[in-house]
Amino acid sequence: MEIEIKNRTDDRLTFIIEGVDVSLVNALRRISMVEVPTMAIETVEILKNDARIFDEALAHRLGLVPLSTDLESFILPEDCDCDNHCPRCSVSLVLKGKGPKTLYSGDLKSQDPNLKPVADTIPIIKLKEGEEVELEAIAQLGMGKDHAKWQPTTTCAYKYYPQITIDSDKCESCLRCVEECPRSVLEYDEKKKTIKVVDLENCSLCRTCQKDCPNEAITVDVTGDKFIFRIETDGSLSPTEVLQRASDILRGKADKIIDFKEGGS
Repeated sequence: MEIEIKNRTDDRLTFIIEGVDVSLVNALRRISMVEVPTMAIETVEILKNDARIFDEALAHRLGLVPLSTDLESFILPEDCDCDNHCPRCSVSLVLKGKGPKTLYSGDLKSQDPNLKPVADTIPIIKLKEGEEVELEAIAQLGMGKDHAKWQPTTTCAYKYYPQITIDSDKCESCLRCVEECPRSVLEYDEKKKTIKVVDLENCSLCRTCQKDCPNEAITVDVTGDKFIFRIETDGSLSPTEVLQRASDILRGKADKIIDFKEGGS
């Protein structure tokens, strides 16, 4: 297996993975989306709410606020032996305010300074004159397969690595393929008087260029064991952390299968 990082930021990662089949890449995608745990608000105790928003809607908004997550400091609630909530499996956040004002995610005061909203500018509730809100929220680890609020990825997808072949004997440089390509993958070389590929990895495999070539001089295909993988997170975890944890989970699943087969043989 070979991996080449093409682009990496705090919340986005694009890389090329070669030497694997689609089953492994798809397993990484699915695990990254729904089995890597993150922190999110699960329980809300509303002490006062004079605003024109139902308690349920307010709690739902709070649950969807991305929270910074430290997977080494907390455990899943089902793995904790406490009766309700404890510092090992949960963190308390308080929201309090009186109108006229708008309360944002940055107004959530966390019991743990390392756990806080990823962004401070997410609007939660707008209070008019005399309206007041006071509540306590409990954040816990969870998985995307149980609720979307625990899903760390906003984008997680892959595609086959494209192959574009141009037959110079058939190509008459009519430029139709260049004009029809929606992603500017092809370009006309004025010096050599030929069509060339300038942005292969941006190809969406739509095959518009192939369909519109009157001489069938261009062929668009894929590399069977090579993929372009893109992942974007909500900021609760970095893309690298998500992929590392997903790889560990996948390795654990594979070990269970091996142990099962060895035990049955």
